[in-house]
Amino acid sequence: MESKRPIDLLSVHLFWDIDPLLLEWEKSKKTIIGRVLERGSLQEWNCIVNIYSLEKITETLKTFSNLDPVDLNFISTISNTPKEHFKCFNTKLLMSQHWIY
Repeated sequence: MESKRPIDLLSVHLFWDIDPLLLEWEKSKKTIIGRVLERGSLQEWNCIVNIYSLEKITETLKTFSNLDPVDLNFISTISNTPKEHFKCFNTKLLMSQHWIY
């Protein structure tokens, strides 16, 4: 794992609501992966793939209860993992929708 802190390699704007100096690669894995997937650049995405590996990122994202449909399609496609394996996909199917009149 990289010896540098996440904030040394990632943009500060990704962690606007938390102190970026407190982030650690392993302890803050879900936060870092989620923020980079949602709002990071391609360079930041490549950085976390080098740190964690695509397999670990995919396994982490499978546990997320909520992912944007675009993000879900992205990770599903590049990891060659069916959407049905992600918790957010299955949770969304269970939630009832309001009737549209």
